[in-house]
Order: sequence, then C-alpha cells, then structure tokens
Amino acid sequence: MENSSKIDNKAIGQRIRSERENLGLSREEFAEMVGLSDYYIGQLERGERQMSLPVLVKVSNCLHVSLDYIVFGITAVNANSVNEPESTNGTYNVIDIGEISSLLNKCSPKELELFKKLIKTILPYL
Repeated sequence: MENSSKIDNKAIGQRIRSERENLGLSREEFAEMVGLSDYYIGQLERGERQMSLPVLVKVSNCLHVSLDYIVFGITAVNANSVNEPESTNGTYNVIDIGEISSLLNKCSPKELELFKKLIKTILPYL
C-alpha cells in the first residue's frame, strides 16, 4: 500500500476536532447529534479509535465536510458554487452562491458576525 493512501487516525481526529470547534460545538453536543458517546468522540479525536463507515458518514454529514476531507485532508473548493443533490437519481445541481455573496457584501461587520453564528448553529442540524 502506498504512503499516500495510508489512513492516519490522528490526522482524521484532528480534522474532526477542528471542524467541530469551528462550528462552536462541545464534544458532548456533537456526540449527541451523531448519536455516539462523548467518550467515543474523544477517542476518535485523539486518533485512538477507527470508526466504521456508517459513523464516518454521520460525522461527515454533521460537520458538513466531505469524506475525502475527513479521511485524507483533501478539499475541492469552488467559491462560487455549491453542489446540491438532485432528488433520487444521484446527480448534482450546481447552485450559484453569487446572490448570497452580494447580499452579505451589503452587511455591516456586526451583521456578518451574527450570520456566521447563525450558520454555525444551524449547520449541524441540517
């Protein structure tokens, strides 16, 4: 197996912790959201445990990050669009976020901070 495809549990755990903290979630809050114990989440974040695929998917969905990012630290970012799944056929629609960006550009720093807090609060529940 190549070094580039080796699973690094500590790095995975660091990415999970970092994303959880970016959302302003305590370990206990996050554990409750994904239906796991806070002790288990702590073990994952320290790289002491390797999670199953269903747990990995739950964690990824709750943190709103890709599986590639959690496992390998790989991000594919397009700042002007968001992929949204189309109903049942598995294809994706690209949503232009330019309108959202232009609306945010009209906000004061205080309003932007409020929106940031709101988004961080809401995202884990979507």
